[in-house]
Amino acid sequence: MSETETRTSERTDGDTDESAAQAQLGTAPVEEPPSGPAIGLIGWLRWFWRQLTSMRVALLLLLLLSLASVPGSLIPQRDASANRVAQFMKDNPTLGGIYDRLQLFEVYSSVWFSAIYLLLFVSLIGCIVPRTWQFVGQLRARPPKAPARLGRMPAYTTWRTDAAPKDVLADANKLLRGRRFRVSGGEGSVAAEKGYLREAGNLVFHLALIVMLIAFATGQLWRVEGGKLVVKGDSFTNVLPSYDDIKSGSLFDYGDLDSFGFTLDDFHSAFEPTGPQRGTPREFSAKVTYWEGADGPQKKASIEVNRPLTIGDSKVFLLGHGYAPVVTVRDGQGDIAFRGPVPFLPQDANITSQGVVKVTDYRDAKGEKDQLAFVGIFTPTFGLDEVRGPHSTFPDLNYPALFLSAYRGDLGMETGLPQNVYQLNDKAMEPFTTKDGDILRESLRPGETMKLPGGAGTLKFERVERWATFQISKKPATDWALVGSIAAVVGLAGSLFLQRRRVWVRARTDEDGRTVVEMAALGRSESAKLPEELGALAEQLRTTAPVAEPCHADDDAPAGSGETGPKRGDSSDTHEGAEK
Repeated sequence: MSETETRTSERTDGDTDESAAQAQLGTAPVEEPPSGPAIGLIGWLRWFWRQLTSMRVALLLLLLLSLASVPGSLIPQRDASANRVAQFMKDNPTLGGIYDRLQLFEVYSSVWFSAIYLLLFVSLIGCIVPRTWQFVGQLRARPPKAPARLGRMPAYTTWRTDAAPKDVLADANKLLRGRRFRVSGGEGSVAAEKGYLREAGNLVFHLALIVMLIAFATGQLWRVEGGKLVVKGDSFTNVLPSYDDIKSGSLFDYGDLDSFGFTLDDFHSAFEPTGPQRGTPREFSAKVTYWEGADGPQKKASIEVNRPLTIGDSKVFLLGHGYAPVVTVRDGQGDIAFRGPVPFLPQDANITSQGVVKVTDYRDAKGEKDQLAFVGIFTPTFGLDEVRGPHSTFPDLNYPALFLSAYRGDLGMETGLPQNVYQLNDKAMEPFTTKDGDILRESLRPGETMKLPGGAGTLKFERVERWATFQISKKPATDWALVGSIAAVVGLAGSLFLQRRRVWVRARTDEDGRTVVEMAALGRSESAKLPEELGALAEQLRTTAPVAEPCHADDDAPAGSGETGPKRGDSSDTHEGAEK
């Protein structure tokens, strides 16, 4: 064999060893190019599957899913507020029609959003399964043997010692195992590997994404969420007719509502009394007595903002609060036609509130059946100006006042059509008027009475009660979503901050009878920490295999120092990570 052929063979063998050393530092599947001039239907399907299950497509689908969620935050959704959607379509008929055809009013249940969701789910599974099997195979495999030319590695150091090669390798084996490397011995060398948690973190991150997708889908399909306004002293039972409004996922059965109830015993609030933040809320708490099941024992609890009450699988959140003037309405016969608290809804931060008192069981002075309505404003702390009229200047009950206008006629309660209990449809109503022909309006303080003209009756403002609004929510798989989120963060941190690397130690006897020690390291990606780690390992190994004194005065290395690069003929190469 010629000298040229020999060098070519050595170069090929060295390149083969280096390729083997660099192999399997990652778990990304190897993509094989299609062979043959025509791949056919099966080939195209296989190609499409490979593209769908690639990591880059999974990341693109994840980004696309995030972008697809944006319209759900900017455009009103039917499942959250059907009234806002109806108002939007009324105000923007053309644009509303386009949004409706594109399913932008129900983004999260639309066909296109579901398609992206399912494709991402399939892509993640198809991406993770082969990577997992490949990772398991790497865990079972032994670290590859040392390449023929360690000097080609990115981090490398070498020195001579008087210790025997077998002793050097034994000390290297012990050292690397102590540093938690997985070690494999070979003929005249030791191979070690570390950093498997990087690949494990990568797989954990993608598995966590699947868990989160499943948890979010389960939470949307089997969720239920409803609201209820409860006046102090009143109770709520968790059955469908008790809700003011309720919405649920497509697979939820209302028969699966948790059996419980509660009574609002008291509501406490506190506001900043003075200063630039006057009126700012400081404390909200609802004192309740709750029970589980039909005959469960009663228990006391306090519900605060962001501190819900958990009953079974349901959570009771405190959302809002307000005031309910307690009124007594007597008809034209002097009989009580209505008595009780009437919730008024806040309109501003100082709880200036609007409401309607609707009286259906009423008889006028002649004994004929009729219906009454009192529309008005309630102010917990009364204030008056020419621009705003009557309004509240502070959210607490410092000077409560009730301003009412009275109407008579048909409330439309018997038509069967739903209507807002906090608003009045006055199309079939006529206002009571004064002798001057003006609409009857009166302001009342607690204990005062409003008299209707012609002996039509009276309304007495008795006192003020508190009310609170609660959201009762049941959303399964929230714990799994939390676990998935934490696992995703931990896995991502592991894949970003840990490095997969390999270390080789070779010990051989040179012509002078001394032992030549070579150490090299290779990482999946370049990092300044890799040479530092190799230097630290070499320094520790030199404690048992110290640098030998030179045998001759003309040796290249000075006394007490090691050579910092592999020998190639008469030259010496200095490598990153060599001993300094």
